[in-house]
Amino acid sequence: MALIQRVQDILLKPKETWPAIAQEPASVASIYNNWVIYLAAIPAIAGFIGLSLVGVGGMGFGFRVPIVSGLVNMVVGYVLSLVMVFVLALIVDALAPTFGGTKNQVAALKVVAYGATAGFVAGIFSLLPALSILGLLVSLYSIYLIYLGLPVLMRCPPDKAVGYTAVVIICGIVLGIVIAAISGLVMPTRGMMGAGMGGPRGDVTISTPNGDVKIDTSKMEEMAKKAEEAAKRMEQAQKSGDGAAAGKAMGEMMGAVAGMTGGAGAPFPAQDLKALLPEAIGPLGRKSFEAQGGQAMGIAGSSARGRYEAGDKHVELSITDTGGLAGLAALAGWANMTVDRETDGQIEKVYKQGNRTVREEYRKDGSHGEVTVILGNGVIVEAQGDNVPPAELKKIVEGVDLGKLESMQRPAK
Repeated sequence: MALIQRVQDILLKPKETWPAIAQEPASVASIYNNWVIYLAAIPAIAGFIGLSLVGVGGMGFGFRVPIVSGLVNMVVGYVLSLVMVFVLALIVDALAPTFGGTKNQVAALKVVAYGATAGFVAGIFSLLPALSILGLLVSLYSIYLIYLGLPVLMRCPPDKAVGYTAVVIICGIVLGIVIAAISGLVMPTRGMMGAGMGGPRGDVTISTPNGDVKIDTSKMEEMAKKAEEAAKRMEQAQKSGDGAAAGKAMGEMMGAVAGMTGGAGAPFPAQDLKALLPEAIGPLGRKSFEAQGGQAMGIAGSSARGRYEAGDKHVELSITDTGGLAGLAALAGWANMTVDRETDGQIEKVYKQGNRTVREEYRKDGSHGEVTVILGNGVIVEAQGDNVPPAELKKIVEGVDLGKLESMQRPAK
């Protein structure tokens, strides 16, 4: 069934649609391939566009999340939403006998995946941050969808569906808090992990007001199998009380989902990135540097950063790479997105330069500027400067051997 038609059916006539969903043959992989990866992309993409491109403003005040930070937030949020659907389905399955239902992992995943439709679709309101409250209200409809779906899919008595739904929603809220905490650990701080761009192009296209967004699904089935195997190991570890093994299995599940894009490979070693930082930039000497690499919950990254100073001029030059997440970052639709914005005090531009994407942002008084280049292989090179002319910042970024970065071979996983 066409995705748009199924969305309309589950939202407008859920009582008739749940029995049809129950009868359809499915697997964890097919549910992700045919449904979850598309719907979960809506709030991720809309949130990125709303916060980083549209911005929040009112009463003379305006705020926009920096594009690189917004991109990282989008990628990590998308990955964690895929994980949350799977983990919540495990909870739904485990609770079934408690409420007189029948355990069935695929049926449980259907309940969560299709029941969350209202919440996913409501993410479109994030395109305009001022309308986010409407998105929250619309997403509450998912509670009703789950309430209708549990008796059909999990075969619980209708009179127990209210209690079952309430417990599932509470577990979902708790899980959301946990996922948010994990997100805080995974999300890069300055000088650590950044978002990758580029990577292999996908075979699924979603149209947005800013162009086509493409998702690579070639390894989705492999991801689902690995995540399912990791979930079973996690469940066994929890039963035996082995917290370390459960944590390791959770990391494997995260890694399986993060690696679904394929082709990006492991991140470049931090020391290799550090070697590309110059000792000096013209009269600006390098005062400090750091190179970091690591992995959290199955997601790896590396970075190198140097700070250069001379008088009142300061420049921070950084190179970041997230390896396996580079393919997911294609969700931002950079291939079709440009920005040309000017206010009384600031200028911002985003444009294509061959396979690269360039973002420039400057204060008109010359006090601060930023130039970011996102290479085709997902590596980000960024220069931020105080009291440095825009033309000089561009030369600083171009002074890094971008061609060498693009031609470097990633280490095997």
